[in-house]
Amino acid sequence: MVESHPQLSKVLQTWSDASKMISALDCLAVVTFVGATDLAETEVSLKAMWDVIHPKSGSNVGTVRKPRPPVLAAALSAWTFLLTTIGSWRINTDSWKEPIAFLSTLLGAEDRAVRMAAGEALALCFELNLLDISPSEDADDDTGVPGSSKGKLFLDMQALKAKIAGLASNLSAEAGGKGADKKNLSDQRDLFQRILDFVKYGECPEESMKIAGKRDVLRVASWSELIQLNFFKRFLGRGFLKHVQDNGLLQDIFNIKADKAETLSSNDKKIFRSGEEKGRALKLNKDRRLAQPSSLQILKLTDK
Repeated sequence: MVESHPQLSKVLQTWSDASKMISALDCLAVVTFVGATDLAETEVSLKAMWDVIHPKSGSNVGTVRKPRPPVLAAALSAWTFLLTTIGSWRINTDSWKEPIAFLSTLLGAEDRAVRMAAGEALALCFELNLLDISPSEDADDDTGVPGSSKGKLFLDMQALKAKIAGLASNLSAEAGGKGADKKNLSDQRDLFQRILDFVKYGECPEESMKIAGKRDVLRVASWSELIQLNFFKRFLGRGFLKHVQDNGLLQDIFNIKADKAETLSSNDKKIFRSGEEKGRALKLNKDRRLAQPSSLQILKLTDK
């Protein structure tokens, strides 16, 4: 990552041709996804991608450049894919109002791929609770006066939620019209219906696909997992299935335990299954041993 990141970021900063920028965005996303060791490294890549999504003028920039729809859709996809990794880190909700507001404007973009990519990004923002501000925070941190900046942020985020839900509802029922791309229109309707169901009712998207053997099935049940699955499927193309079968990293990401017994003889299967059972028993015993002192430690901490 140390070597590739500067080169990939340079391609994005120079705004070369669309195909190079799309390739650089995809590669930067994967390199950071695999190689980043902390939030700071991930944030650097997220910023580089966001500068493509929402470029701003500056003293050394001049006229604001607007990305072409294919580049914008790719940047949104890469940014969202990378954003799935920050769930375990502390997130400052205050700083997300402007990015989320901008993403909501992209739901009205002319290009369908851009609308769908923005929709996925917003669905993930909902899942990560980036729009959630507690109404109890209406009082200012210093003065305790209601109606402060925290209170305004709460109202602004509530308005954004309502706006996004309304746009998702419209896009889930969009009419085709003469000459419309029926396949992509169907995909758009399905995506935004899922988003609407999640925003209104908390229903998570679920998908599954058979990998190999009788029991090897890849299942996803959250927006983070679905976004990661779709990105890797697009990035790896026809090689995705082979990679999932053989690549330990992907198996870890999607929590797949390959059914090794499928390729063994009957006698070897018995040995393999026996070994699995012994392994599970040993792990269970170990967990039990570890659980007892942990419980005692918790009791000690609560007594203090």
